Amino acid sequence: MADKQISLPAKLINGGVAGLIGVTCVFPIDLAKTRLQNQQNGSRLYTSMSDCLIKTIRSEGYFGMYRGAAVNLTLVTPEKAIKLAANDFFRHHLSKDGKLTLVKEMLAGCGAGTCQVIVTTPMEMLKIQLQDAGRIGKRNQIRPAQRKLMPQTVAPGTVEPKSPTAMQISRELFREKGIAGLYKGLGATLLRDVPFSIIYFPLFANLNNLGKRGAEGPAPFYVSFLSGCAAGSTAAVAVNPVDVIKTRLQSLNRGSTEDTYSGVTDCIRKILRNEGPAAFLKGAYCRALVIAPLFGIAQVVYFLGVGEYILSFL
Repeated sequence: MADKQISLPAKLINGGVAGLIGVTCVFPIDLAKTRLQNQQNGSRLYTSMSDCLIKTIRSEGYFGMYRGAAVNLTLVTPEKAIKLAANDFFRHHLSKDGKLTLVKEMLAGCGAGTCQVIVTTPMEMLKIQLQDAGRIGKRNQIRPAQRKLMPQTVAPGTVEPKSPTAMQISRELFREKGIAGLYKGLGATLLRDVPFSIIYFPLFANLNNLGKRGAEGPAPFYVSFLSGCAAGSTAAVAVNPVDVIKTRLQSLNRGSTEDTYSGVTDCIRKILRNEGPAAFLKGAYCRALVIAPLFGIAQVVYFLGVGEYILSFL
């Protein structure tokens, strides 16, 4: 992307379109990742990604796999736009004669990861509540006497309240804690997204350069797609332990036998003590399957110039 001068509006459109397409394709896998990461020893409902998706369809229907998708689809456009445009901005200003050292590539990625958390943190916060609602509801059915977070007793014969909407959750958090309520887990999000971008963007740029047509020619779209997939899955697995911590910290509702956490250090300590080091790899396979096509699609859209094409009609 450093080799291609694109206007800021086109960058934002490219990032947004890529995010919308990518999220729609991989959201069910992302839901499985969240539920697998949140379940603790003694509260296992799912044994694998496929088991989670099958049980979700059986108990919640096909659209149950898209719980929280509306939040993601609404906020993924600014999130992806900021991430891709910020990286391109930093690469452009850090480059010298069109060239970047590896350290400067990593600095550009660091800048992009830091900028994106403005949108990523509240988006992930709301998405996780909605994605995990089905797992919590299933546990409540299994252990009806252990409903930790029900403020009132449901009378016999009455219908239990539906899962809250993103707007309801947002209003409640804002009323109780102000804007800081939507930024719960900000530190963990930074610890995940900054290293992710430091790994992803330099790795993608170097892999993509290997497939260029000649010294100055752009790489074919399939090279950009494969480079995005490879770099995305590598970075996703590398930061998965922090993603587990972030998911646990941002989950407001828990089963009665599940741990709660006061911060990153407390979360790490309790996971190690109660679940062992392997717990930090929960959902890594799902996360790789989510991130690989997500960033592969993003890079193809970016390099095909979808934003420029759209702007040409305006």
